[in-house]
Parts: sequence; C-alpha cells; structure tokens
Amino acid sequence: MSKSCPELLREAANLIEEALSRSPTAPAAQSQQIPAAQSRTPVQGNDQDPMVITNKLMEVFPKLQQGGGFELLKLVGSTRSRNLALLQCPSTGYTLAYLKDPSTMIGQATIYIRPLQQDLPLDCESSRPASGPVIPCITCQMEVPFSEMKLHRLSCNGTPMEEREQEGDQREENDSETALVSDSVPVRSETSAESAVVPAVIDNEKLDRKETDSEWKIIEEPTQAAKVFKENLLREHATGKPLRIKMDVRESEEDRERELLLFYKQQQEWACPLHCTLVGDLAIGEGVMRYFMTTIISKLQFGFSLDLGGMGRTLLFEGEPDHLVPAASEALIESNLFRVAGRMLAHTFLHDGPHVTGLSPAVIHVLFNGDPEMATVVIEDCRDLHIRSIIELLEHEELTPEQKDTVSDLSMSWDLPAVTKTNRRWLHNKLLLHAVVGRTMRQIKQLRKGLKDVMVWPLLTSRPDVVPLLFPKIAEMQFTPQMLLEKITWPVEDSDDEDFDLDTTCRITGFLRMFIETASSGTLAQLLTFWVGWEMLPPELTVVISEGTLPTSSTCFETLKLPAHFKIYMDFEKALVAAIKSTGFGLV
Repeated sequence: MSKSCPELLREAANLIEEALSRSPTAPAAQSQQIPAAQSRTPVQGNDQDPMVITNKLMEVFPKLQQGGGFELLKLVGSTRSRNLALLQCPSTGYTLAYLKDPSTMIGQATIYIRPLQQDLPLDCESSRPASGPVIPCITCQMEVPFSEMKLHRLSCNGTPMEEREQEGDQREENDSETALVSDSVPVRSETSAESAVVPAVIDNEKLDRKETDSEWKIIEEPTQAAKVFKENLLREHATGKPLRIKMDVRESEEDRERELLLFYKQQQEWACPLHCTLVGDLAIGEGVMRYFMTTIISKLQFGFSLDLGGMGRTLLFEGEPDHLVPAASEALIESNLFRVAGRMLAHTFLHDGPHVTGLSPAVIHVLFNGDPEMATVVIEDCRDLHIRSIIELLEHEELTPEQKDTVSDLSMSWDLPAVTKTNRRWLHNKLLLHAVVGRTMRQIKQLRKGLKDVMVWPLLTSRPDVVPLLFPKIAEMQFTPQMLLEKITWPVEDSDDEDFDLDTTCRITGFLRMFIETASSGTLAQLLTFWVGWEMLPPELTVVISEGTLPTSSTCFETLKLPAHFKIYMDFEKALVAAIKSTGFGLV
C-alpha cells in the first residue's frame, strides 16, 4: 500500500534524526566552520584603536608614508555646489568607531584621503609588485621588469651597465683606501681639517639652524612664537632680491592705490627685504615702511577710493563689526583681488604692521581649512539685508502662504528644498550657511592663496593660537595716529563756521594733532567712539572750532567740536580726556 505524503515526510525526518544521533561530532565541526565561512571586512580590529585604520592605509597605499600623516574628507553640498569637507580628526585619531558614528554623517559616502604635510609624487610607479617579463633598457642595457620600464626611463642617464659597475668598483676602492689611510696613519687635527673637521662643523650649523627655525613650534606664548617665526623667515630671505615699492604723495589717492595694487599683483618672494620710498616727501627710514603698512590696512579695512566693482567706493569686506565677510562682487573675484588682499594681510603681518579687524569667525574658520558644515554662523554674518530678512522668516512658528513662497523661491534657487513644517529649522541653518560661507568660498580660497604666497601659512596652520593676532576682533583694534589724521578735514579760513581768527584756529587744531600723535591705541579708540559713535573709521572726520567749555561732537555728522578758549596744551588735553572718558561719545 502506498504511503501518503505526510507519512513520507515523517519517515524522512526520523531518518535524519537517526543519522545525526549516530554522528554527535558533526554539529560541533559544523559550528567551528561557520566563522571561517563568514566574509571579512577590509579593516578589522579594535574599533577604538586608530592604528587599525593607519596600518591598513599604509599597507594599501605605501606612498602615504611620505605624506607626514593624512586626513579624511567627504563630499558635502548639493549637486551644483559640491565641495570636499574635512572630517575633523578626534584627539585619539581616526578610528572605526568614529567613522561608524552616525553624527559624522558618512553612511555609504565615499571617503577621500589626503596627505597632511606634503603632496605625493605622481608617477607610473605602482604599489603592486613588479609584473611582466624582464627586458633590457636600450640605453644602459640594465634589465628592468616590464611594469617599471617607463619609470626607469625617466631616471636613466644613458650610462652603460659596464661603466656603472666600473664606477661603482672605483668608488669602493677609493672608499677602502680612505679608510685604510685614516686607520693606519695618525694625523693631527690641523691636517685633517679639510676632510673631517669642516664637514662636521657644517652639519652642526645646519642642525642648530634647523632647531632654531623650529623653535616657534614649542614656544608657549603665541606672540613670541609669531615673532620668532617671522624673524627666521626674514633672515632666510635676507639675501634675496629686494622688493621695491614707491608712492608719489603728490598724486591723487586713486593713483596711489593703483600703485599699491600693481605692486601686490606681482608674483614675488614676499619675505625678501622691503624698500619703501615716498616720492615728493623727505621722510626716510622705518617711518616710511610704517606709513605704507598703515595705508595698506586702512584700504583693506575701510575700502579703496577706486571704483573697481562699479559701485563707487570699493569695499573688499562688508558687514557689521566682528561679522565682516568678503564682498560678493564678481568683478573683484574675477580680478583676483582677494588673493592680492591675502598678500597684503600677510605682508603687513610679516613686518609687524597693523591688522584688519572684525572678520566673521565663520569666515576665519573656513579660511584655515575648517569644515564649512562645522562653522558657527550667526544671522549678523549675513551682510545682505534682503536675504537676512528672508532667512529670519524661518524663525517664526507659522508662515503665511506669501512668506512660504518667498522662502521657497530663495531656497530652490540655491538647490535646497522648499520650506515645510518639518524642515523649517534645518532650512534656516542651511540658508544661513550658504549665504555666509557658500557665497564667499571663492573669495576665501583666494585669500588663502595670498597668505600662502607670503609663506606665513605654516605658522598659522601649525599654531592656531596665532590666528587671532592676524585677525583680531574689533575691540582689539590697534589704531595708529596716521589712520585718524589722514581722515580729518581741518577747518579752513573761508568756512561758514563761527568766526575765529587764524591764530586761534591754528592753535586749537595744533593741540588736537599733538594729542592724536602722542595718544595710545586705546585712547585713539575712545576718541573715535566719542567722535563718530563707534570704533570704525568713516571715510571722513570733520573738525570745527566752536564756543563752549568742553569738547563735544555730533556723531551723526562725524564732527568734533573743539572750544576756542584753550591757551595751553595741558588744559586742552585734560579737557579732551575728561570728555571722551566721561561719556564715551559726543552729542548724537
């Protein structure tokens, strides 16, 4: 009688159970083989050990050992504005746990590897073993593997193999003879000076100089570290071709600005000795260099009179104090003026000149290779008031249909999605980041190139604590007397102000000039705040002589009013100091 299907299945199951019971070691053997069959990942080991990644990279990419370390990057941004962004290295180094962490937002993204200290040579050499048959070089007859022949041809000097062997043998004989002579013949130190003492002295000098040149890396105080670095750099180039710049003080301000821009547009060794000349002026010495450096920073901080962007006065940095960002003028970018600005900034820094102040911390972060996505951006960094007003709409809990359309038009023009209830905060941050950083990336890259041209980049990247010395906040602005004096419009004899004789006008304005020339940077900052209402130099400062007891000012019109009754300087100085310190500003 035929069996049913369930009966057949039950019988098969019983047979399998009996077979398994007769071979008890089989399951154990099977379980031991399972791990061996599992696939292995390219990198396995302790997830917290940074050497796991390092060793694997060095194994796969041997040339990376010449790079002095490495850093990892990933692509960020939308389709039309994608950039490589640095993955911040933890204090312990890159680990598997860090790369797997969801906060890094890597996921399935491609990771790029970049050498840290120097570029790697690009040649046909491969990290794989040589392959192909061995063939002789037609020039030197040396037998070389097929895969390495092209690389060999680049270095082959055409010397036949036989001659190379003879030269090698001769060199070995000479070395042997030298060794025998030095071992068997006692000589005095004077006799051995040419062969022994001189090389030792040269090597020691080079070693001492190298140690001195690297001293700035271990000096704790950033100001002193910067000083040592700059002194070393200037000393290394002291014998180079001097840089010569001249300016005719009799020419117009626009012509003088052209001379400066033309000078800094040239490709030069910027650490070489600097010689400055003022044509039409008898001034010489360090004062002339200080004049040039002050003029350069004044133009970068407050703008050029030249109309370089079709907008009248040319500002390279725009925005609020401590939130300045590079101007978004295409004309300035196409003219490569931000690279010129980077050279100016670094050159004045190299020669201990004044500094541009008030740059946005977000711009500084990205300038020194910080991840744009990690930049701390605030709404004050957005200099375009129209764009700022649109972004600020996203701070509201509810948006009207018109407001949604306005925000969506802006976001979609920057390859970002339209606003929804769920992405409002995210979109706010993305729009603000693009408005401040995304729209200034080209300018920032040019600034970075300019800093590198002057060779101060190693200091600024190796010592981040030096960066605030190059880009101080507005509160740390170091004003110089020349900065104020060149902005002042002095009273003239035929002005419409109250009538005062020429002697009185000359005496009071002379007191003010003396006060400015002898005041400290802090006092000048207080005077400027009293004069115009804040520590930012306007295009023009006005002085008038008036009746009254104490100095006053009209900050709206940037005018300082000085009483005419002072007869001696001490009384004038006491009154002016009391005025600027008691109120901090004049009459608004």
